[in-house]
Amino acid sequence: MIRRYIEQEVRELLEQFPAVGILGPRQVGKTTLAFQIAESISPEPIYLDLESPTDQAKLREPELYFADHNDRVIILDEIQRVPELFAPLRSIIDKRKRNGQKTGQFIILGSASLELLKQSSESLAGRIAYKTLSGLSPKELENENDNKLWLRGGFPDSYLAADDQRSFVWRQNFITTYLERDIPQFGIRISASVLRQFWTMLAHAQGGILNLSTLARGLGNSVPTINRYLDLLDDLFLIRKLQPWSSNVGKRLVKSPKVYIRDSGLTHALLRITDMEELFSNPVLGGSWEGFILEMLVSNLPSWASPYFYRTAAGAEVDLVIDAGNDKRIAIEIKRSMTPTLSKGFVNGCDDIKATHRFFVYPGDERFRISKDVEAVPLKIMLKELYLILGL
Repeated sequence: MIRRYIEQEVRELLEQFPAVGILGPRQVGKTTLAFQIAESISPEPIYLDLESPTDQAKLREPELYFADHNDRVIILDEIQRVPELFAPLRSIIDKRKRNGQKTGQFIILGSASLELLKQSSESLAGRIAYKTLSGLSPKELENENDNKLWLRGGFPDSYLAADDQRSFVWRQNFITTYLERDIPQFGIRISASVLRQFWTMLAHAQGGILNLSTLARGLGNSVPTINRYLDLLDDLFLIRKLQPWSSNVGKRLVKSPKVYIRDSGLTHALLRITDMEELFSNPVLGGSWEGFILEMLVSNLPSWASPYFYRTAAGAEVDLVIDAGNDKRIAIEIKRSMTPTLSKGFVNGCDDIKATHRFFVYPGDERFRISKDVEAVPLKIMLKELYLILGL
């Protein structure tokens, strides 16, 4: 069953904390995961969808409702819709703790990070642990072809569609629903057509260095407005801003972040790429592959390992730097080439950051050495190497 390893992680968190928050974009599988976990909990957990007026009405007096169901785990879905619940949650968790119930009381699901984390950090500090749920990854799809995941992306309904065309239609509808219904429900007033145009501009420039002025000119908007759009898509787990690695290396470093659309399937839907043939002939091919590999790696990192990129004005560049502490740095070059060749920029970048591990992720099936200290590896092997290096 897919997501089994994530299910186990959440179960372990429930054994340690009163509340566990599962965060991620809509349709990524948060509710399905919560129901899988609920199957083995007795008595059966209570599920409340906070987008439902009926379920919201049950919580008009939340402390009374929680007290009446003191012996049940409660699943609160789309909690960012009712942020005022965080204060009574703290009260009921503390009351249950005094009565000897210390763990596994609430499973909180949320599709937006900014307000959710702001509220919970103030109200539930020390009482909640978080798991961010991304799309499907190769470690959940052991025997599947990575190209299918790359083309369709990791949203389960898109990946599992009967064929590429149906997957594409699902993603088109997902984008439209997000723009026209979901984002307005967050109380955010942005034109759906303008935001679609902006999102599409990011897809065309997948993995590019963020240039706010260029984006602002392209949309005819101000830089602060563009920043607001970026923050919105970031808070909704739809884009990733990869920050530059910096240290006292005595180099002129690029200081702006790189921006990626987190799900490759959405990148392709925004650009109206429906199948692999169209993808291979599209100029976004290299950027799409880089974004796909980067997201597969970064989304599977533990919270204490930090991802960056490295680039200098002189041309030294590392696509992905993973800083794992204790002077352990993993440098990864990502290129869609069956004949991986090291660039001078990557070699110099590795030397600059004093990389302790160096890899080249390519689309082949074999692992081999391309220099004394750099190996070419497929994605699945790179994921396994990361776990070994990080001690997971």
